Amino acid sequence: MGSFITMHSCKRYVLLVLLFSFARNTLTSVSHYSIPEEMKEGSVVANLATDLNLDVKTLNQRKMRLDIIANKKYLDVNKETGELYVVEKIDRENICLAKSSCYLRLEIILDNPVRIFNIEVEISDMNDNAPQFRRDAIHLDISEATPKGERFSLSNAVDPDVGSNSVKTYHLSESEHFNIEVQTGREGSKFAELILTKTLDREQHTVHNLILTAVDGGTPARSGTASVIVRVLDTNDNAPTFDKLNNIQLMENSPIGSLVVHLNATDLDEGSNSDVTYSYSLYTSEKTQETFNLNPSTGEITVKGMLNYEDFRIYDMEVIATDKGASALSGQCTIKILVEDMNDNHPEISIKSFQSPVHENIELDTVIAVVSVSDKDSGDNGVVDLHIPDNMPFKLRESSDNYYELVVSEPLDREKVPEYDITFTVTDRGSPPLSDNETMTLELLDVNDNVPQFPQSFYTIRVNENNAPGALLSSLTAFDPDLHENQYLVYFILEKEIANTSMSMLFSINPENGNLYALKTFDYEIEKEFLFHIEARDSGSPPLSSNVTVHIIIVDQNDNAPVIVSPWRAHGSVVEEKIPRSTDKGSLVAKVIALDTDSVHNSRITYQFLQVTDATLFSLDQYNGEIRTMRMFSYRDPRHQRMIVVAKDNGNPALSATVTIKLSTMETAVKAYSDMTEVPLEYDIFSDLNLYLVIGLGSVSFLLLITILVTIVLKCQKPKPSKAAPPCRNSVISERNSTIADSTLVSNDAYWYSLFLAETRKGKMVVRQPVPKGSRYIVSSLPRGTGLTDTSDSAASTLQVRVQ
Repeated sequence: MGSFITMHSCKRYVLLVLLFSFARNTLTSVSHYSIPEEMKEGSVVANLATDLNLDVKTLNQRKMRLDIIANKKYLDVNKETGELYVVEKIDRENICLAKSSCYLRLEIILDNPVRIFNIEVEISDMNDNAPQFRRDAIHLDISEATPKGERFSLSNAVDPDVGSNSVKTYHLSESEHFNIEVQTGREGSKFAELILTKTLDREQHTVHNLILTAVDGGTPARSGTASVIVRVLDTNDNAPTFDKLNNIQLMENSPIGSLVVHLNATDLDEGSNSDVTYSYSLYTSEKTQETFNLNPSTGEITVKGMLNYEDFRIYDMEVIATDKGASALSGQCTIKILVEDMNDNHPEISIKSFQSPVHENIELDTVIAVVSVSDKDSGDNGVVDLHIPDNMPFKLRESSDNYYELVVSEPLDREKVPEYDITFTVTDRGSPPLSDNETMTLELLDVNDNVPQFPQSFYTIRVNENNAPGALLSSLTAFDPDLHENQYLVYFILEKEIANTSMSMLFSINPENGNLYALKTFDYEIEKEFLFHIEARDSGSPPLSSNVTVHIIIVDQNDNAPVIVSPWRAHGSVVEEKIPRSTDKGSLVAKVIALDTDSVHNSRITYQFLQVTDATLFSLDQYNGEIRTMRMFSYRDPRHQRMIVVAKDNGNPALSATVTIKLSTMETAVKAYSDMTEVPLEYDIFSDLNLYLVIGLGSVSFLLLITILVTIVLKCQKPKPSKAAPPCRNSVISERNSTIADSTLVSNDAYWYSLFLAETRKGKMVVRQPVPKGSRYIVSSLPRGTGLTDTSDSAASTLQVRVQ
């Protein structure tokens, strides 16, 4: 056992010897370097290879490296050159704070063999920080009673730099009351003390603003500032003082509580030292104190008792103002109040009787009220006058001494003024005069004295034809300014018959609100207008009423298509016309006339070709419907021409009618007109002409017979015209008799645009301009041989439009 312990101890000894020998070979002494802070990045601190006697060529092989101990890596080593250089700018204040010395400890490590070098880099301080106060403003409160020479500590400034770069001294801005003294504290720190060099007066200077500057010892020197705000605390060193007062004049009988004077004592101190209270002195009599009240807080002197010039004319008082300071100070003033005599008794009004309400139709000179007036004063101060406002329908009438009657002087109208506020004002003749007033309200009761009133005396209402039954036409509301049942209105339609039809069958009115309704659908072509009266009647006793005229105008709509009346043809038939082939250019071939039973606007008709065999041969006037040749016929033109003419009205949408005209050309050697040029014809042409003439004469005779029969039938069926219902505008009647060769068409309202005279191949067409509404137009063909034309035998008749 003992031998084992001995062997173990020997092994430990050998191991310690080996470790000591290894450390002796690897560790060397510590190298010291010094650099200033804020060196630029890349700056070389030292060449370690040179300083440590190392071979530069072997630094890479031996893996030379730098190890920073307990710090950020601010330095590094170049393995190529062995130089120690700055990697990042070093701020001494961040590393060492306020320490007087600052070091970076490094280890340089090499392998093969292992060697470790300890390096210390001292960071020297630079003056890169200015002194700074912990607070931007230093507040001090100093009483104005503080003696001069008193010292006050100020906050010191801090500079992170060390040594001579730290705070060295302090400066104070110029002041006649303060100065500073710089003191040295522990560890050489500097601080300043404020010294009062002159006593303070708060009433002259309440606050002193100073600037304290701290300067360090660097080169160049840096500085920092702070504001020193000294607030002077008040002491009670000023007594209250009163404003100058003159004698005060006060009217007798001044109301209790009325202000006599507002005393104002001022104290230059502040706080409680300037709070002033007011009181009477011992020299003020009890009578004065009983008559006048002194507010101890505001200094207001008000009337406390009754003032009578005859009892007491002069009041003397002495008022003391005292502040609330610890050592209270006071001031005083003397006041003299002179009482002035006045007219101190007001006149009085007494309403003995008053009648309200009254009817608005009360008679003139009726007594409404009886009033008495009085005044306790004597002389002129006791003489009174009573009056009421102007522009009222009342007047005052004196009945006896100081008694007055209020009577109605003008007619009253509740609808204009429903009530009157009558103010009776009584005024004495004192100096100054006194007055009193009393207001009474007179209410007027309504009388049914106003008839209902319509906003208009005549209503014109336009209604489109084809309206829906039950449609609202208008609201005919009347107004009655009366009240209650005198105002409630009932509406009636005054009965009137038109064409054996009662107005109540055509229209209806709501008896409560006057809304007018149509009970049927109207047709402009049958009924154009209605004229009747509507009555509004109130519910008074007796009832009053008024009426208004209502004019209903039926407005036309384009609901009738044009009717072609010339050239005349049976329904659905085609008009056939013949014309010499030798007709000149511009000759009238045919004339289309269409009528429209709608109103003037909707009945304006224009004509145009819907279809024509040869558009270069014929022209159509769009306004008068004349078809004329545009050139002479040639041998190439076919003998038969077909034209479809459409007559279109001006409505929206437009309605139209068409007529088809078949035109045949014939050869003839007979001159149709005196001014035509003779053309030689072949024999066979004359033969054809004879055949055409025979056929034409037969056709005309047949048409004449048919027309006479139709005219007789229509006359037999034609109703007798009624005065209440005149013939409608849209009736078109065909008449024939033995004296008229062709048909006669009758219309109430044909629309013709102009007066023109047009030649036709059968005669002359005479068209007249429009005539007043309600007139009848007759469109007829005059018989042959009337002497109206200078045509040859081929001229059959003249179409004429005349007015009935």
